[in-house]
Amino acid sequence: MSAEATDPGNAEAAGRRRVRPRLDVQGLRRIGRAALLGPAPRDGLPDALEHVAKVHRRHHPHADLDILSKAYVLAETSHRGQMRKSGEPYITHPLAVTLILAELGAETTTLTASLLHDTVEDTEVTLDQVRTEFGAEVCYLVDGVTKLEKVDYGAAAEPETFRKMLVATGNDVRVMSIKLADRLHNMRTLGVMRPEKQVRIAKVTRDVLIPLAERLGVQALKTELEDLVFAILHPEEHAATCRLVREHAGRPDPLAAIAARVRTTLAEAGIHADVLVRPRHFVSLHRVRLTRGELTGADLGRLLVLVAEDADCYAVLGELHTCFTPVVSEFKDFIAAPKFNLYQSLHTAVTGESGQIAETLIRTHQMHRAAEAGVIALGNPYAPTDGPDAPDGERADPTRPGWLSRLLEWQRATPDPDAFWSSLRDDLAQDREITVFCAGGPANGPADGSLGLPAGASCVDAAYARYGEAAHCCIGARVNGRLATLATVLRDGDSLHLLMAPESATGPAPEWLDHARTPAARLAISRWLARPAGTDTGEPPPHPPTAPVVADHDPAAAELTPAAVLAVADLPGAPVRLAGCCTPVPPDNVTGFAVRGGTVTVHRALCPVVARMAATGRQPVGVRWRRPGRTGHGCRVTLLAEAFSRPHLLADLTEAIAAQGVAVVSAAVEPPHEQRVRHTYTLHLPNAAGLPSLMRAMREVPGVFDVLRAGRPTPTAALRP
Repeated sequence: MSAEATDPGNAEAAGRRRVRPRLDVQGLRRIGRAALLGPAPRDGLPDALEHVAKVHRRHHPHADLDILSKAYVLAETSHRGQMRKSGEPYITHPLAVTLILAELGAETTTLTASLLHDTVEDTEVTLDQVRTEFGAEVCYLVDGVTKLEKVDYGAAAEPETFRKMLVATGNDVRVMSIKLADRLHNMRTLGVMRPEKQVRIAKVTRDVLIPLAERLGVQALKTELEDLVFAILHPEEHAATCRLVREHAGRPDPLAAIAARVRTTLAEAGIHADVLVRPRHFVSLHRVRLTRGELTGADLGRLLVLVAEDADCYAVLGELHTCFTPVVSEFKDFIAAPKFNLYQSLHTAVTGESGQIAETLIRTHQMHRAAEAGVIALGNPYAPTDGPDAPDGERADPTRPGWLSRLLEWQRATPDPDAFWSSLRDDLAQDREITVFCAGGPANGPADGSLGLPAGASCVDAAYARYGEAAHCCIGARVNGRLATLATVLRDGDSLHLLMAPESATGPAPEWLDHARTPAARLAISRWLARPAGTDTGEPPPHPPTAPVVADHDPAAAELTPAAVLAVADLPGAPVRLAGCCTPVPPDNVTGFAVRGGTVTVHRALCPVVARMAATGRQPVGVRWRRPGRTGHGCRVTLLAEAFSRPHLLADLTEAIAAQGVAVVSAAVEPPHEQRVRHTYTLHLPNAAGLPSLMRAMREVPGVFDVLRAGRPTPTAALRP
C-alpha cells in the first residue's frame, strides 16, 4: 500500500486536472508540511488534521473529532521514521487517503480506520490494540484492508488478499471504500516506481479495482483511476487526448451557450435548478472519439442539471424537450429504474441553435452525491437513520448488493488462488447487469422475484444463480412465455420460467460451458464434469422443490419421458425411465445408465448421450424390453423431418401423421436455412410396430427428403449455421 512517486507537473497532468479537478492538492501539501512537524496539537487538534477536519465538518457538522485526533496520534507515532520513496514521511499517505474519503462524505468511523489502515501491516501495532482503543468496528475495517504476508502465501498472496477483502466487503462495504481510496493515492504517486511495476499495478487496478468502484457506484474514484491507468497503459492515446483538450481550450465553448439558454428556460418555467457544464474525463473522451470520430466542442463535456426533488427532474425534462429539439434515442430513465450500483439520473440530449448536440444529465442533489460517492454517501450502514447526520429519504442497505452476493457464493467454491484470480477478473469484466423476473415453483419452492445477472448471461447462468447445484436438473426454459433453449441469452426485463426435471438423467452436458458466463455456473458445471467415472455422492442431488415436469412441451429441451413400462434393467428393483433425447421404442437396440437416486435411464444405442457417458467412464447398465416379442404397447417417439422449404409443408406433414392414427404431442419448426427446413415432432404411437410405416408416410410428403429418429447426427447438420 505504499507505492510512491512525486506528483508529475507536466502539461498532461495539468490537462487532466482541467478535465476533472482532483481533490484539494493544496490541502495535501499542507498535510505533508504539518506531518513533518509531528503531532503538534493546537486547540486539541493536530495541525495535520486541520484540513481533513474542515472537509469532514462540511458533510458531518456534528461529528466528534476526538477519535480522529486519537487515531492520527497513533498512526503518526507508529509510522514515525518510515519514509515513502519520494522522501516524504509515510504518515502523508494515510492522511491523503483520509482526505479523499472525507471529500466524498465518509463518516467518522471510516476516516478513523483509513488513518490506521497501514499500521497493522507496516508497524508494530496489533489488531488487538486497535480493537482495545477504537472498538470492534474500526478493527474490522483495518483488518479487512490489511494485506496477507508473502512469506506465508507466496505467489498466492495477492489473490488471497483480494479474496479476504471481498469477504470482508460482503459484511461491510466500507472495507472496499478504504481500499479504493488507498489505491487512488498510490496511483497518483506511482511515477517513481520501475516502469514494469507501474504496468503491473495499473493492470490490477484496471481489471479488479476499477470494476469494483463502478459496482459500488463511486464514480469520483473510478473516473480518476481510469485516467491514471490510461496514462500508464496507453501513453500515446493519452497524449493525443491531452492535445485535443488543449486545442479546444482557447475556443468558444458551445456548451456554455446552451447552458445559459437552459438556465433562462428553466427560470421562466419557475424551476429552480443549477445548470453546470461537466467536462468529460480523459477515458470518456477517448471512448467518444473512437465512437464518433472527429469531436466537436460540445463533445468535450455534458450539461448537468441539479434540482431539489425527484418530480423536478421530470419537470426539467419536459421543459427541455419542449423548448429544444431532443435526440430521442439518447433518453434513458435511471430514476424509475436505477442501475444496480445505486446510480439514478435522467439522461437526454438536446440540440442547440447552432446544431451542436448537448448530452444532459438531470438529477437531484442527493442523486448527484450518490452518483459521485456511491456507497460512501450512505455512510455507516449499521447506524440508526435518525439523528442530525441522517440522510434525507429512505436508506438502502448497501452491505450485500446482488453482484457481491454472487461473487461471495462462487469464491467459496474456488479454493485454488489462480482459478479464483482468473474467475474474479472474468466476473468483473462484465460491466453491466440485467434483471430478469423469475416465476417460482409450487409451495416450498423459490418465490417469484427478480434475479440480477451480468449482461450476456444465458438461461444456464440463471438456473445456477437461482437453484445452485440443483440446476444440473434444468431441461429448458420459457423466456417471455415462449420455449427457449438453455443457450438463450437473456435481456434486461425478460420473464423467465426454468423447467426442472424431477431428477437428472445425465447432468449438465459439456456444451453448457459454452453458454455459461458467470463463474458460479462454470464452476458448478466443471465440478460435475470432472467427477471420477462411476462415482456418486451417496445421496440424491439437491433439487428445487418443484413438481415433475413432463417433457411434452419442447423435445429439444427434454431429458426424460414418464416412467417406462416396457423396459427392465439388470439392476433388481431399479426404476426405469426412457430418455427423452432419443425416445427409444421396441425393438430399438438400447442401453442404460444409472443416475443418482438409483433410476436407470434408457437410451438408444445410437444416441450421442451414450457416447458422452462412455467417454467420461460411466459404466452402462444392461436393459431389455420387457416383452421382446410384442410391440402392441403405446409409445412416444421424436422424429426429425428434413425438407425443402415450401408453403403448406407443416399442414401436409401434420395431415400425413394424422392419417396414420398418430397423435402429435408437440411440434417445432426451425427457421429455413438455404431453402431447407427441419421439423421436429414428438408423437404418441398407439403401437410401436407402426413406426416404420409412419416414417415412410412422412417421407412421401412432397418436399421431404428424409425423416430420422432423434438422438443421432443428421446428414444435413453440417449445413446448419
